[in-house]
Amino acid sequence: MLSERIEGKWIDAFVHSFALCQVKAGDAVAILSETQSRQVNVHLAELALLRIGARPFHVVLPTPPQNAPVPVRSTGSSFAIGELTPVIHALSACSFVADLTVEGLMHSKEFPVIRQAGTRVLYISNEHPEALERLVADASMKGRIRAGRELLLAAKSMHVRSDAGSDLRIDMRDAMVGGNVGFCDEPGQLATWPGGICSCFPAAGAVNGVLVLDEGDINLTFKRYLERPVTLVIENDFVQEIRGTGLDADLMRSYFAAWGDRNAYGVSHVGWGMNPAARWESLVMYDKGDTNGTEQRAYAGNFLYSTGANPRAGRHTLGHFDLPVRNCDIHVDDQCVVRRGELQSELF
Repeated sequence: MLSERIEGKWIDAFVHSFALCQVKAGDAVAILSETQSRQVNVHLAELALLRIGARPFHVVLPTPPQNAPVPVRSTGSSFAIGELTPVIHALSACSFVADLTVEGLMHSKEFPVIRQAGTRVLYISNEHPEALERLVADASMKGRIRAGRELLLAAKSMHVRSDAGSDLRIDMRDAMVGGNVGFCDEPGQLATWPGGICSCFPAAGAVNGVLVLDEGDINLTFKRYLERPVTLVIENDFVQEIRGTGLDADLMRSYFAAWGDRNAYGVSHVGWGMNPAARWESLVMYDKGDTNGTEQRAYAGNFLYSTGANPRAGRHTLGHFDLPVRNCDIHVDDQCVVRRGELQSELF
């Protein structure tokens, strides 16, 4: 277990990220957290904002009661605010919010209202600050993510294949295109630290084919490297069959089924990692309580396939898997953006 004492270098990392988010002296900034938030990060956010000369204040909410049939991890859909109007008003009145809730506001019910007010939100992922320091935001990421977004916005299709047997096709028409650069410097923008992902929510019925999760790929909901292959058969967005023997396949079948919700089997978002500082192998170096796995979503060249909530397709559920897959070829229309798990960096 890593120590969580305050380190000056971690304050420096927070100052750097907040500066990229255009936080300036005199700005009123809300630090949003809950009772189960990682307190060292809440404290670091306050100290960094004070060093900048901003005027931070805390909004601290009780972590809500559990109401899911299984443990919930890394959904990006915090329920901490609970639609409390005074909290929404307080956040919307700020130009910037440091989001330190456990799950983050990205898919929360309240974020669209906060975004409409022009508030910038940086979700500081529930990581040990050692990882945040190592993956501090990079200003050059913005141009590279923008190039990827432009490819996705213009695309008609995405095709993902691998020697392990993946052959997945995504209709990109009408997809909701996103991308996370790791900092937010525009009104109404939300970013996650660590960042570095090009992604989209496909429209309903857009995803078909087979995705093979091979040995060494990662199930981030379980924070576990796969030891045996698992094959997902996907028809019109939904996982129809989970093929495989052994613990990895059994765990996935059980967790999917526990929700009793067809939408848990649906595709959420797809995309690829863009962050050269993020490492596939680093998960093995952390105890599960010290990591949220955001780094593995962003490592350069992975194909990120996720199941669960998809606002573009009108599907909502707390059931969620994030599955970074190695060694894939990813074509956007006729353009190869990833070849055998290597980002074609000349495109970005």
